[in-house]
Amino acid sequence: MDRTAFDALFDMTDRTVIVTGGTRGIGLALAEGFVLAGARVVVSSRKADACEEAARHLRHLDGHAIGVPAHAGNLDDLDALVGAAVTEFGGIDVVVNNAANALAQPLGEMTADALAKSHDVNVRGPVFLVQAALPHLRASAHAAVLNIVSVGAFHFSPSLSIYAAAKSAMMSFTRSMAAEFAADGIRVNAIAPGPVDTDMMRANPQEAIDQMVGNTLMKRLATPDEMVGAALLLCSDAGSYVTGTVVIVDGGGTPR
Repeated sequence: MDRTAFDALFDMTDRTVIVTGGTRGIGLALAEGFVLAGARVVVSSRKADACEEAARHLRHLDGHAIGVPAHAGNLDDLDALVGAAVTEFGGIDVVVNNAANALAQPLGEMTADALAKSHDVNVRGPVFLVQAALPHLRASAHAAVLNIVSVGAFHFSPSLSIYAAAKSAMMSFTRSMAAEFAADGIRVNAIAPGPVDTDMMRANPQEAIDQMVGNTLMKRLATPDEMVGAALLLCSDAGSYVTGTVVIVDGGGTPR
C-alpha cells in the first residue's frame, strides 16, 4: 500500500450519505463524522426546524448538507427523502438507518398499537428506505448501508422486549441484505451501541442508567462521538471487505 491508497481509506469525498435520526445524539455525531470525512450529508428527522438546524451546523463545518423532514415510519416520507437527496446531490452512496423508537412496555401489558409503532420505525422504515434507495446504491461504486441496532438485541430484556426484538430483526435484515445485495457491490453492516449519553438514555431512571454503566467493563457511558470510528470503517473503503457483520461498540458489556 502506498500513501495515496492509505490516505483514501476513510475518505468520503463526493459521496452522498443519508442519516435518519440525524439531528441529535448518535445520528448527529455520525453526520458530523461523514461531513468531516468529505461526504455530502442528508440529515432527516420528524421536525423540519431540527433538520434545518442540523444541516446549518454541518455546513458550518464546511460540509455540504441539507435537512429533509421525514418520519421513519411513513413510507411516503422515505420516498421523498430519497428523492430530495438525489435532486440535491445527484445520487446516494450510503444509507444510515439510525432513527429509532424506544417504546417500552412489559410483556403481558403490551398493546397492539405500541408494537406496530415500534415496528414501523425500527424495522419497516429502515427496510423500505434501503429499498427506495436501492437503484441509486446500485449505481454507486462505493455503496454501503449501515443499520444502527443495539446491544439490547443480545440481552434478555423483559421490560424492553419490543425494542430489543425490533433491533434483533434489524440484525437479521442486515445479514440478509448483505447476502442479497453483494452481487450489486453494496455492503451492509450494523453497529450495536451499548449505553451512550443521548437524550434517549437520559430519559431512563438514574438507577437504570447506573445498572447499564455498571454492566460495562469501562464503567461509563459512551459519548455519541465514540460511534463515529466504527461507522466510518463500515461505510468507507477502509471496510471494503466487511459485509454482513455487526460491530459491538459497548465498552465491554456484551461479551460477559
